Amino acid sequence: MKEDNRNLLLAITLSVVVLLGWQYFYGVPQAEKQKQIAQQNQQAQSTPLPGQAVPAPGTAPGQPASAPGTAAPAALTAETREQALARSPRIRIETPKIQGSISLTGARIDDVSLKAYRETVSADSPNIVLLSPLGGPNPYYSDFGWVAGPGSNVALPNATTLWTADAQILRPGTPLTLSHDNGQGLIFKRVITIDDNAMFTIRDDVENRSGAPVTLFPYGQVVRQGKPPTLGYYVLHEGMIGNLGEQGLQEYTYDHVDKEPLLAPGTHGKVWKDAVGGFVGITDKYWAAAVVPDQARKYEGRYSSVQTGSQRTYQADFLAEPVTIAAGASGGVQARLFAGAKEVAAIDGYEKTLGIKRFELLIDWGWFYFITKPMFYVMDWIYKHVGNFGIAILVVTLLLKGLFFPLASKSYASMAKMKAVQPEMMAIRERYADDKMKQQQALMELYKTQKINPIAGCWPVLLQIPVFFALYKILFVTIEMRHAPFFGWIRDLAAPDPTSIFNLFGLLPFAVPAFLLIGAWPILMGITMFVQMKMNPEPPDPVQKMMFTWMPVFFTFLLGSFPAGLVIYWTWNNLLSILQQGYIMRKHGAKIELFDNLKGMFGKKPAVAAAVPAPGKPANSNKK
Repeated sequence: MKEDNRNLLLAITLSVVVLLGWQYFYGVPQAEKQKQIAQQNQQAQSTPLPGQAVPAPGTAPGQPASAPGTAAPAALTAETREQALARSPRIRIETPKIQGSISLTGARIDDVSLKAYRETVSADSPNIVLLSPLGGPNPYYSDFGWVAGPGSNVALPNATTLWTADAQILRPGTPLTLSHDNGQGLIFKRVITIDDNAMFTIRDDVENRSGAPVTLFPYGQVVRQGKPPTLGYYVLHEGMIGNLGEQGLQEYTYDHVDKEPLLAPGTHGKVWKDAVGGFVGITDKYWAAAVVPDQARKYEGRYSSVQTGSQRTYQADFLAEPVTIAAGASGGVQARLFAGAKEVAAIDGYEKTLGIKRFELLIDWGWFYFITKPMFYVMDWIYKHVGNFGIAILVVTLLLKGLFFPLASKSYASMAKMKAVQPEMMAIRERYADDKMKQQQALMELYKTQKINPIAGCWPVLLQIPVFFALYKILFVTIEMRHAPFFGWIRDLAAPDPTSIFNLFGLLPFAVPAFLLIGAWPILMGITMFVQMKMNPEPPDPVQKMMFTWMPVFFTFLLGSFPAGLVIYWTWNNLLSILQQGYIMRKHGAKIELFDNLKGMFGKKPAVAAAVPAPGKPANSNKK
């Protein structure tokens, strides 16, 4: 029995350690940190910040450089976002999902806001701003262009080039054509189209009237000045992201890029050569900007950072293989830019319809990808029929309970048998009270005869852990769960329950610190966990008994800062387990110990079945 106790304690301890580690590394009260980030973003929109120049350009294809583009503009003066936008003539962008503008100076896509998403759950909260122009707060933009070969002095469009446009607005189904004549016989044309979501298609063509062939290297890049506020959770990747052909997924945090070797004076970064297919970009928790090269051409992908004044500038770019345009001919390439919310249906749709290699990895599905993504699909399908992600979580939990019912049935059946032979177990302990070795051997023989697995009850809990992590990941990273309401006071399933028992759930007029946010749902979870544990016989070992008694309290505080959707799942799962366990125990004739255990807690000891006496020893031998 000692070995069985050790195994049981080990299983419980490992479960607690995993959840504690998860909470320590990933579940630090995110509501407080997200609130701070939202405040910083709001302040950034209203407070002017010093504008910075973009990093120095690359000198030649294939050589380490800060950017594959051309000459950088001079440093700009401090401006508000509105002032920075007004500095250049612009073409308006309007789609069902995004709005913004393209700067005709440099042909930059540097103004994108997300129509469907706001900073908070409030209906009058500002829309999320994704891309912003140079000179204003938090510059973040994308551009495309050409780099000349080594030793070439051909004049190419750069950051200060003023392009001409054939329209005043870019809409789905209405392309925009930009033009520039370099005065040396090269006519540059850029046709930009956009779909109903957030995918730009950029077709760059060059007409060569110079009388001599010209070789150019196409590039695309996403540039971000200053390190943005991040949540800093290990479970969530924020920073550079890309799938670079056969070299696969490459995720680098901002700090990681800063620590990479020098590519050029002042420029740190990493380069991947000869990639085919994929994308490179910069991702936040819920949105991203990523450039997509021609999926059939080789390219060089790169993440880099360079110090610009008091800030660092980060960028992800590609430099594709050269295009040679003969005299009197035209040539060009096509690339794409995604700048929007990481909606699962849209991201998966682009991978399928546009053939972007592993574009789905723009969403961080995590280690349990094989569980997380299918679970999301099921949950999303249910949501489309019931209209509430909280209800979808309840239905998925019910389906999982049905899936694991055979295993749970065996587990509870084993526990019921354990209860049935408890008098014999007590007799064995009395009979071999002074010989632990024989006691253990006798107990093991009893388990073998009765076909009992003493740790079978742990399996349902252990199997819940990967499901728990997968659901946590869904709630944490999928934008579909962001600001998704349930009922009552739960207005965001991805945020912790906002109530707290320490101010009587809002009845007392004072705010509660984040670490004391023990809301109504975590308390309900603790109660259901307590009831579930009390349905079983009390463990004979005092240490086990203490652990089982205090575990619901421990988990109540632990899950208080977890997303409300996860706590709702755990509570509902416990309730279903109680019903399931009660049914199976009655089916096998095992007594449900709930009420006796509750009586024992309040000083009324339940009647204990008489122990089976040892052979040759009368049942009343202890009486004087």
